[in-house]
Amino acid sequence: MLRDILSFVIDTVTGLLAGFLLLRFWMQVQRVRPPIGLAQAIFQLTDWIVHPIRRIVPGFRGYDWASLIAVFLAAFVAIAIDFWLLARFPVVVISILAVFRVIQWIVYGLMALLFLEAIFSWVNPHAPFAPFIRALNGPILAPLRKFVPPFGGLDFSPMVALILLQVINRVLVALQDQLLIRATFF
Repeated sequence: MLRDILSFVIDTVTGLLAGFLLLRFWMQVQRVRPPIGLAQAIFQLTDWIVHPIRRIVPGFRGYDWASLIAVFLAAFVAIAIDFWLLARFPVVVISILAVFRVIQWIVYGLMALLFLEAIFSWVNPHAPFAPFIRALNGPILAPLRKFVPPFGGLDFSPMVALILLQVINRVLVALQDQLLIRATFF
């Protein structure tokens, strides 16, 4: 039980850190300026890990690779601690599981952004954060809107995106389970 509680706390903390790091990366990729308060919070929470990595791995073609490497490191550390609690430390398996976790965090982050956009569209489409969220979701929804036109003025592309992201998440979970089963036999 203590192991489960510790694992939950570590997963929560690393998940939140990863969320901020992924948001930092996605904002730079999309060239979106967040409201100043949000920007300050994101950079204050992530600079401690991004700046040292950036000294080793500088940005390339406008992408902040240090943020993505920090996400992978957060996933790796969280999974390594889980395995350490089980008194096992298979580095290759942990690395592969860390990649799966990073992809899952990306999927969860995209789903959260889609939910936020839906909430803003229903509650207050002119809220200060609404254009920021819309800009972050644009690259995900634009291709879907070509195939799913609005019906009666309703945009179903966010729902299609959520369904696709859920499918991706279920595939990842199934692959992750298969990897864990194989890892326990070796």
